[in-house]
Amino acid sequence: MRLIIVAAFILMLACSCHASELNIMIDGENIPVEWENNESVNALKKFAPLTVKMSAYGGFEQVGSLGHNLPRSDISITTQPGDIVLYSGNQIVIFHGSNSWAYTKLGRITGKTQSELKNMLNKSGVTLEISLE
Repeated sequence: MRLIIVAAFILMLACSCHASELNIMIDGENIPVEWENNESVNALKKFAPLTVKMSAYGGFEQVGSLGHNLPRSDISITTQPGDIVLYSGNQIVIFHGSNSWAYTKLGRITGKTQSELKNMLNKSGVTLEISLE
């Protein structure tokens, strides 16, 4: 009996982990992301689904308010194109260029070249949708 209960619990955990994968869409396009395994990403999952109106900033990033504060563990980093970070605990930033500042790393867009990222992000009026799979 114990073995059945333990097996059921393990199966439930495996299913719930898969069901809570974060997804993003930028202007309606599904974007593959490698998410960090940290407290900020786990907290972001609790607020999904979210729609964030982004603004171009500095010629190298898109930034938008999450409307919620997330736990942060900022460190000084130099971002790369495709990096997704948390700024000031309540703003999500997606880079198509590079910048050095104190951020909490959330993830990284995969499968896109720097040129593709720039074409997708170097404009006004970008909409980010965050959801759970």
